[in-house]
Amino acid sequence: MKQIALALFALAILFAPQYSAAEKTEKFNEDISKVEKYLGGLSSARARFVQTTHDGTQLVGTFYLQRPGKLKFEYDDPIKDFVVADGFFIYFYDAELGEQTNAPIGQTLADFILRKNLSLSEDVKVESVKRKGGFLQVELTQRSDPEAGSLTLGLKEAKDGLTLSKWRVMDAQGLITEVELFYLKTDIKHPSDLFVYADPDKSQGFND
Repeated sequence: MKQIALALFALAILFAPQYSAAEKTEKFNEDISKVEKYLGGLSSARARFVQTTHDGTQLVGTFYLQRPGKLKFEYDDPIKDFVVADGFFIYFYDAELGEQTNAPIGQTLADFILRKNLSLSEDVKVESVKRKGGFLQVELTQRSDPEAGSLTLGLKEAKDGLTLSKWRVMDAQGLITEVELFYLKTDIKHPSDLFVYADPDKSQGFND
């Protein structure tokens, strides 16, 4: 399932009006600082998710996060595919093919939120900041290759702060995959082996 890689970043976004010219710069910088502070303090988390691929296919599973560098997407049965980042590489396991592909985290859009020192500047460009329906929506691209795709984060705004609720990724071909999180819990103590890639075929042992 080649779309599985997009599960790392996808989210339903509702577009909203841009800031007025008079307040754009000040409000823009204020919102970016709020998002940086929230994401920088998001050390670990667990949530249920619904993933919607560009063709309308929906998959359900559990998302795990441990910053810096680690995440995992486990899909509910009967889907045996999974995604795991171990701090250095991201692995995408395709159960139908019985094989995995991988890439250094720094070469993927996941690096935006997995890096130790999170900054929405430097090699990351904030294309837009918008609001609608209680969500703060931040669209990000890589400065070095803006045509490679974009990641749009959706953060729920409340009196007690922000909560990561959704995200959307658009790839270089314009295909969109979306993910929505439910029952997000933070400051989770994960098992030490949760983010280690283990080949499911080999883990079944040797056959005589």
